[in-house]
Order: sequence, then C-alpha cells, then structure tokens
Amino acid sequence: MLAALESALDAGWALLESGASALDAVHVAIGVLEDEPLFNAGRGAALARDGSVELDAALMDGATARVGAVIGVRGIRYPIAAARAVLEHSEHVIMAGSGAERFALAHGCEPVEPTFFVTERSQRALERFQAQQKRVELGTVGAVALDAAGNLAAGNSTGGMTGKRPGRVGDTPIIGAGTYANKHVAVACTGHGEYFIRICAAMRLAMMIELTGAALDEAAHAVLDQVASLGGHGGLIALDVDGNLTMPFTTPSMARAWRRSDGSGGVAIF
Repeated sequence: MLAALESALDAGWALLESGASALDAVHVAIGVLEDEPLFNAGRGAALARDGSVELDAALMDGATARVGAVIGVRGIRYPIAAARAVLEHSEHVIMAGSGAERFALAHGCEPVEPTFFVTERSQRALERFQAQQKRVELGTVGAVALDAAGNLAAGNSTGGMTGKRPGRVGDTPIIGAGTYANKHVAVACTGHGEYFIRICAAMRLAMMIELTGAALDEAAHAVLDQVASLGGHGGLIALDVDGNLTMPFTTPSMARAWRRSDGSGGVAIF
C-alpha cells in the first residue's frame, strides 16, 4: 500500500514539476490508485450486496469552478477519467449510469467488463458482510494539489461501501460534500458519506476559511467534529493556496502521502 501511495504521489508530482495544472496532477494521481486493487476505487472497489460494482468519481478545478462527476459507472476502467470527460466536454456537472458510460466512451475513456473490478479481496469483504450484516469500509481515494500558478484542484474516486444497496450514492461525487475546490482551498473527504453529505462537509470547511477566517487545520477538525456529532466518522485531506496542508481523521487509520515544494513529505497509514 505504501508503494502504491508513493507511485501516485510521484505521478502527480512529476506533472506539477513540468508545469502542468493542479487538475492534471489530481487526475493522474487518482488514476494510479484506481489501478491498485488494495484501494476502494477502480479495480478492487467495494462490492454492493448483490455482488455488482458501481463506481463514483469527481474532479473540481478551483481556479474556474469547473466540475465533472460520474455516478454508478460499471464499465469504465478509470472513473476519474470519466469525471474529467464530463468536466471538459459536457455542459453538465454530473452524469450517471449508462449515460455517463456512453459519454465517457465517446470521449476516449477505456472500456472494461464489470468483472475487471472484482478481486478476491473485495469478494471476501462482501462474504464477511453477508455473514455478519456488518458493513466493511475500504475507503475512498482522493487527491488535492496546488500548482505553480497558484491554482488548486481536488478529486475523489470510490466504490462506496461493501454491502451497500445497489444505487446508493455517497459523498464522493457530490460537489461540496465529499469534494470541493475554490481559489482558497481544495478538499477531498472519506468516510461515512451519508454524514458528510448531511453537513456539506467539504464546502463547509472551505466556507469556514473564506467567511470566518478560520485556520485550515482548525476548520478541518471542526468539520470532522460535526460529522462525529451525527454519529459518523472519516477523514479528509485539505490544502490551501498558501501551501498549508492538513490530513485529520477519526478512524483508526487513513493511508496518505504528501509532498511539498521544499522537498519535505511523507507516507503514513496511522
């Protein structure tokens, strides 16, 4: 898992060093994680209770407020690429299901059979859920970035929760709930999506900074406290335009990796 995080970080960082946009870096980093079966996104994503895979993803460009998101796609190898297609080529913000898939394919996204996403690990997780009726959470993959031009971007990709009801949608593709970026801050959330949706978690963090002058870390912890007050838990990564970074979580662990322009950074799980 640590090696996969490093690979995603390296891919995104290489783009930033070449002068590419924060949006490009976020897109590519998430794509690396979608291909890694240890994470709950793309191949290896959580299975619904009927054994199917329904994938959600979102991207937001803080500089322009452009957004692209997809919900419930089953046959696109990189859901984050489908979200990028919506952002770049559609007059819409969110597309869902078979219509989203047809649109993504028409704009060059790679097709796969739904069985491509199913792994032994995800099947075992579903079997545990079916035996215990206890939801197994594998997490979301997300990224935030700040580029040389001072622009921010955020993105997320997920399979949702193991054992979810088919058709369930969490916070990942809901802009302002699980994913948000503006000219001040970029935020990507993970955890109990229903609770993050209820408080519009990602945008709430951004508005606390913009409207009240709260510090980034203070705002991030306040948002997670609000999620906890409703009975939920999770974590988030947030980056502001000054390069300040926070990655708090209320779960036992949250895999994460980071790098700054001064060369500092790291990889951690706990």
